[in-house]
Amino acid sequence: MLALFQIQDVFQNVFGNLSLDLIQNWFLYNPKQPLLFNSALFLGFFLIFYFIYILSRKTHYFRITYVVLFSLFFYYKCSGIYFWLLIFSSVLDYSLSKFIFEETNKTYRKFYLLLSLFTNLGLLVYFKYTNFFIDNFNTLFSGNAAFTDIILPVGISFYTFQTLSYTIDVYRRELEPTKSFVDFLFFVSFFPQLVAGPIVRASDFIPQIYEKLKITKEDFNKALFLIIGGLLKKAVISDYISLNFVDRVFDAPNSYSAFENLLASYGYTLQIYCDFSGYSDMAIGLALLMGFTLPPNFRTPYKSSSITEFWRRWHISLSSWLRDYLYISLGGNRKGKFRTYFNLFMTMLLGGLWHGANWKFVFWGVLHGTALAVERFLDSRIKLPKTSFVKAIKIILTFHFVIFCWLFFRAKDFQTAFQIVDNIASLTFNVNEWQTILLGYKNVVFLMLFGFVWHFIPEKGINKLEDFFNVIPIYIKALLLGLVFWVVYATASSGPQPFIYFQF
Repeated sequence: MLALFQIQDVFQNVFGNLSLDLIQNWFLYNPKQPLLFNSALFLGFFLIFYFIYILSRKTHYFRITYVVLFSLFFYYKCSGIYFWLLIFSSVLDYSLSKFIFEETNKTYRKFYLLLSLFTNLGLLVYFKYTNFFIDNFNTLFSGNAAFTDIILPVGISFYTFQTLSYTIDVYRRELEPTKSFVDFLFFVSFFPQLVAGPIVRASDFIPQIYEKLKITKEDFNKALFLIIGGLLKKAVISDYISLNFVDRVFDAPNSYSAFENLLASYGYTLQIYCDFSGYSDMAIGLALLMGFTLPPNFRTPYKSSSITEFWRRWHISLSSWLRDYLYISLGGNRKGKFRTYFNLFMTMLLGGLWHGANWKFVFWGVLHGTALAVERFLDSRIKLPKTSFVKAIKIILTFHFVIFCWLFFRAKDFQTAFQIVDNIASLTFNVNEWQTILLGYKNVVFLMLFGFVWHFIPEKGINKLEDFFNVIPIYIKALLLGLVFWVVYATASSGPQPFIYFQF
């Protein structure tokens, strides 16, 4: 009975008393309240959307058009008027790809490809890097050029890479164009992965558009399992430790002890993983509910025993994109060892710049690029014994190198990052002080322990948990999902928090 009153209280607090202004707010863009997977509003929209979607499962063209319209509405609620930019990019790349496919003259084909590349990357550079270039110009040449008032469209980095992969694959004769513009727009705007990935390859996704819609019991169970896990990662672990500890330390590291700086470094390492992998899990789960398979984007990356392995496990859709369309285009490992090292370095440097218009992201990419090149060099000369002890040491070293790199990724500037490094370097062993700090942040510490244990559980353990979830009755699954939403609401101190990768 108490639970019913609690659910009623949640509903009233979230939806309040219905009014015309409230209903208008549901459908109009609010830059302070973008539509998020971890919000009650999205849950309401998706339930209505999904009911109609299932009813239209046998009407291919209506279903495809319906998803496109909902996806555009979803993007409008995330990024406002910039949904027209998404449509423009889609019209451009659909048209140019048809020209590329039908053209036999190599010069014209290359011209159309370059036009697609320059236009898409030009838009990305304008929205994402204009002020970065102005700032660096002013610094280098003592200029006084004014900054422009540009708002970065949510997800532009993701859908730009997605449309480019389509055009390049058509140019390489590895893919045929879609049968219609609506099909292409479906591929580009598919809302589960539109604003933060996974970055979907056209060759993997487009054939699914033409297949008969089929959602098996196994798919449904897998989807709910991923969505529940994703919500817990994002809205419970990531948001809580961020708002209640990590953000405070990174905002003013010198106001906190060396041990708190160290704890916050571990905290952000968990936060960004739970935030981004939580989004990916929800995106993959939502797509699976709709009968579409998206590629995995994370495979417990902190278990990696090398940086090379880390990038095979972290943000897999981006790292594979950079490998196939940048690293290989630069020459890969086909032009000698030195060129291989250079290509690895440049790929990660540009990958760092992709994350944001700031030199700290470039430095983060440089650190990873250098590590990849050094690993490739050492692996060809030093053969370590393949024992469990050696592997454990390599995992620990890799994990802490990744943490060190995250400091520059998260800190607002280099000065703050080096303050944290200096503070941690001055750490001294003090049991009483550490115990006081751990008890003072007991909820944060508990969630951090829970998150890391969850991450490092052997894959067999996760599979057994999923098998157990599959056999419980559907009403128990529904109750679990409802309970998770209630926990999300109960732990949210300032409403649903945007996903970290929305800024990229």
